[in-house]
Amino acid sequence: MAGASLLALLDDIATVLDDVAVMTKVAAKKTAGVLGDDLALNAQQVQGIRAERELPVVWAVAKGSALNKLILVPAALLISAFVPWLIVPLLMIGGAYLCFEGFEKLAHKFLHSKEKDKQHRHELIEALANPDVDMVAFEKEKIKGAVRTDFILSAEIIVIALGTVAAATFAKQAAVVVSIAIIMTIGVYGFVALIVKLDDMGAHLCKKQNATAQFFGNVLLAAAPKLMRFLSILGTAAMFMVGGGIVTHNIAPIHHAIELAAHATEPLGWLTSSLLNGIAGVFIGAFVLLCWSPLHTLFKRGSAKL
Repeated sequence: MAGASLLALLDDIATVLDDVAVMTKVAAKKTAGVLGDDLALNAQQVQGIRAERELPVVWAVAKGSALNKLILVPAALLISAFVPWLIVPLLMIGGAYLCFEGFEKLAHKFLHSKEKDKQHRHELIEALANPDVDMVAFEKEKIKGAVRTDFILSAEIIVIALGTVAAATFAKQAAVVVSIAIIMTIGVYGFVALIVKLDDMGAHLCKKQNATAQFFGNVLLAAAPKLMRFLSILGTAAMFMVGGGIVTHNIAPIHHAIELAAHATEPLGWLTSSLLNGIAGVFIGAFVLLCWSPLHTLFKRGSAKL
């Protein structure tokens, strides 16, 4: 009897773990849109840091990210336990914010000239070359900015992950959200560390006498900036698709229309759904930006008067 009970318990534990693994996988897919942007943003945050300080800065931001999640995960689980009706509104806000952030990037790209961006980069390089610049203060400012960015993106990831398992038991919710938090932190900052050192690895290989090593070194040197641009583009596109998908999923008429279009275009229904969610995300982002811009201007004027 005891043996049967133990086997039953082990089977229950295995079932729970399997459920958690499946739900974690689904949650990871849902949060992938934020992840692409998270990688690009955090890799960009360490630009301007001297090569020998890049990894310590990434490590400092990773620790800040872990602290962010120590605050956000319990907060999300408390919301789920005591005010679960807040999950859908938070998801909608998170989805709309993703669309807003994506559209703001597009607006910046089209409204700011390449000359201005080049000038800003040139000014940054000149400032770093100046021996009077306090590099410790500069580094701390970079870390603070990256941790603030991470807090917003981590909140989005956790809310999206929680939304995917809202109907599960509290224990499964906790297991999935904690798993996502750990996986995303290690995955993002491990990959960011790799990205920021790609050019150093390429330069190191180029110094080798071996022709193969030199070839791969040149490939890495050429690939590093292109990888950054690709991640940025991929992250922006994913923000529209994921953010738009979250919002449209909770607006029944639009959700049903997208589902009908997806069924009508099988076996490419998934592509139709993604494209329509992405288009919806662009319009949602534009709408939020139009609403936010005058409010932001008013807030700035009010703070200037104080």
